[in-house]
Amino acid sequence: MQPTIEQLRFFLKDTIRRTIDFSRTDQHRGVPPPPVEKPFLPEAERFELPPPERWPHVRRIDLVEAIARRRSHRSFAPLALKLDELAFLLWATQGVRRLLAPGAVLRTVPSAGCRHALETYVLALRVEGLDAGVYRYLPLEHQLLLERRETRLPELLVPATLGQRFVGEAGAVLVWTAIPYRMEWRYGLAAHKVIALDAGHVCQNLYLACEAIGAGTCAIGAYHQEAVDELIRVDGEDEFTIYLAPVGKISDAAVSDAAV
Repeated sequence: MQPTIEQLRFFLKDTIRRTIDFSRTDQHRGVPPPPVEKPFLPEAERFELPPPERWPHVRRIDLVEAIARRRSHRSFAPLALKLDELAFLLWATQGVRRLLAPGAVLRTVPSAGCRHALETYVLALRVEGLDAGVYRYLPLEHQLLLERRETRLPELLVPATLGQRFVGEAGAVLVWTAIPYRMEWRYGLAAHKVIALDAGHVCQNLYLACEAIGAGTCAIGAYHQEAVDELIRVDGEDEFTIYLAPVGKISDAAVSDAAV
């Protein structure tokens, strides 16, 4: 049965919090917290990303200027992203500042209860030093984990994003998935609204970070759920796509227009 408008509006409210017995959540029952990063096999192919002191293509930019120039871009120049530029974007959106405990970490974005229920996948179309394919960002290691090489990403991405052709013209597409249990462990039924809020924090950081590398992005909330989940090979139940954003270089004219 299709949910009603009233039910969907209820999701936006915090009324549900007053109905929850938080003493029954897994956190209060003493269940160990879920890991802050999805596990991976030690022998899996991984790529080191340049650390902050090795980002020659990332320029210093005034925050007021970045906010004033921020806009969505749906047209990208046919240029590759540099590896240090991609490393910077990943750090800006999910980078780790400090590991507090096995189940808690401080990042470059806020998260309800420091739970950070998101994972970041990178669909690399044109990134210098990387084969075209699907990768997962490992924020604790600041590495990329190769999920698989894939040369057909543009033709797979367009139908998966409901015909939005510019997505397939980007240098890379960042796909954020939710692992709901990371938030449910603490908040139970109150977890799901704040996961959506967290995704918004992450994507806004991406918009602002793009201003430092002459790139643009456009947040994508309209997509074929099963198609994108299948593309990055998540199960669609315990982990599923919640948001995505293509990133690409923009022309000098587009930069000038954004500054007007």
